Amino acid sequence: MRPPPTPGGLTLLSRDDEEDEQFRPLEWGLIRRLLGYTAPVRGKFLALCVLTVIRSVQLPALVWVVSLVITGPIAQLNPAAVVLGVVGYGILALTTDGMFHFRQRYALEIGETVVSGLRSQLYARVLRQPLAFFHRVKIGRIIGRVTSDVEVVRAGIQDVLFVTIVQGGAMLFAAVVMAWIDPVMFLIVLAMAPALWVVNRHFRGRLSRHSRAAQESFSRVTATLAESVNGIRVTQGFVRQETNAGLFRGLLADHSRYNIALTRTSAILTPLLELNSQFFVAILLLFGGWRVFHGEMATGDLIKFFLLANQFFAPIAIIGNQYNQALIAMAGAERVFRLIDAPPDWEDAPSATDLDDPRPGKFQVTSDTFQEGAGAIPHSRHSSPATGHLPPFGGIRVEFRNVTFGYDPARPILHDISFTAEAGQTVALVGHTGSGKSTIVNLAGKFHLPTRGAVLVDGRDLATVTGGSLHRQMGLVPQQNHLFSGPVLDNLRLGRPEATEAEVLAAAEALGCRDLFEALPGGLATEVGERGAALSVGQRQLVCFTRALLADPRLVVLDEATSAIDAVTEARLQEALVRLLRGRTSFIVAHRLSTIRHAHLVLVLDQGRIIERGTHPELIRAGGTYAALYRQFVQVDDDPAAS
Repeated sequence: MRPPPTPGGLTLLSRDDEEDEQFRPLEWGLIRRLLGYTAPVRGKFLALCVLTVIRSVQLPALVWVVSLVITGPIAQLNPAAVVLGVVGYGILALTTDGMFHFRQRYALEIGETVVSGLRSQLYARVLRQPLAFFHRVKIGRIIGRVTSDVEVVRAGIQDVLFVTIVQGGAMLFAAVVMAWIDPVMFLIVLAMAPALWVVNRHFRGRLSRHSRAAQESFSRVTATLAESVNGIRVTQGFVRQETNAGLFRGLLADHSRYNIALTRTSAILTPLLELNSQFFVAILLLFGGWRVFHGEMATGDLIKFFLLANQFFAPIAIIGNQYNQALIAMAGAERVFRLIDAPPDWEDAPSATDLDDPRPGKFQVTSDTFQEGAGAIPHSRHSSPATGHLPPFGGIRVEFRNVTFGYDPARPILHDISFTAEAGQTVALVGHTGSGKSTIVNLAGKFHLPTRGAVLVDGRDLATVTGGSLHRQMGLVPQQNHLFSGPVLDNLRLGRPEATEAEVLAAAEALGCRDLFEALPGGLATEVGERGAALSVGQRQLVCFTRALLADPRLVVLDEATSAIDAVTEARLQEALVRLLRGRTSFIVAHRLSTIRHAHLVLVLDQGRIIERGTHPELIRAGGTYAALYRQFVQVDDDPAAS
């Protein structure tokens, strides 16, 4: 699916950046927007501007002082005046270098401020995007925006802008002095300026194209690297190391080719500008000598003019290099702002309000009970679930009314789905892979919005409810048991950061897994590693179960949550799961039909449609698709309820 273009011609990163047809080599709007990120250090920015202007005068002033000493005291053989001239030159040089220290320091600090602001805004924008965004945008491209693209913007802010001002200011100061020394010779300099403009004009387009191509190719390299690291187990399992390495080398070759093309173009432009400068000096030497021969110009003035002319032409090559860097920075800024400006596919309506939350502000947990408000659920896994009290706040009533959904509205993957999950009921979703089970629970959690129809929670259309207020009343246990780097305790408290360790342990005991956490090398302080690599698959899943319970949810979503748990652990969790789900509305997506025997409603899906519905015993007696699926399980897991 390609989402429609947004105002201003931007798209939601649905296509690769290399398909962009337009580029803006130097765009004042982008520059002005980047400078807006300097607001937190506005004082330093203004000071840096002043220092930059002063330095642009100081550099040619040093050359002018040298020319004055040569044509004055040295030409007049006046040693005392030479010493005074050298002392003055030394003072000016020390002042220049002292100010240069602060110019560099402020530039680095301002660059870091801009980079931090951009990355913070990028991160916040990415977190606001709905799930569909991450289905179509590669993670490597997002990483590329936050890393390489922002870094080239840093170079543009702290180097290109101020170096160009210094060099441009030096050229301007030298031009003013040259015009004052000899207006006729200065007119000759001005007459040669269009040639430099033509050269820059000719190479600008080529540099722009090569700069953009190099940035885009690096983004592809980053995306592939991130994908390869995330899928390293599959790569090694299918012995794809050499094949993937070959593909990666191909991407690197493309990136090198674009970089070499950029370097070659720059290597032509820079020497050409320098050659032009030398050519112009030769012309000035010819005309200046002619004027001296005819008495129209003093020899001393010619020396001054040439020294300043060198100061005038020398920055041209530097500015040419800075222009090349500016193009790269503009390409990076354009890509960064494209992501920042990309509006979500959808977001809460301005009129949306929070879903009522009847839960008490804080529930208590003691050493022998897991209390939710006034209702306590005995946490011993040996007690009967029937003895536990219902949560006093109850579950959320969820209703699907003729819901149709598709990432591309023209190609729906759910068709006319209707059912009701009463408060406190458990709805099980059964079907083959791709039948729409996870899509239904994502719609119930407002991770997507229906293409047609409506989803109602507690009688309210989900479109009128803020997503945050619903998510705060949800407990989610996904199939991919993602953990964040840090200790087990922090991962358990993900939904309730303020929970005490006693409450965490009580929640774990309520699920019958406290002993497993305490058996870890560091107990709850054990580091889980990146993506939970330090824990087993089963341990990671238990962390996800416990943090869902600790969040005290009204709506529980188990998306194939037991698929990664062995049979022994699953049996240990069955009673605890009943206790977790009791009194709460829950959606269970499971291939293991043994986990959904006690569901109040079982929906059997096929190609996005409900083909059967009922309770487990009813569907078994009906002898349809569900019964056929269940018979496959009783071959390995004899179930007395199947009779």
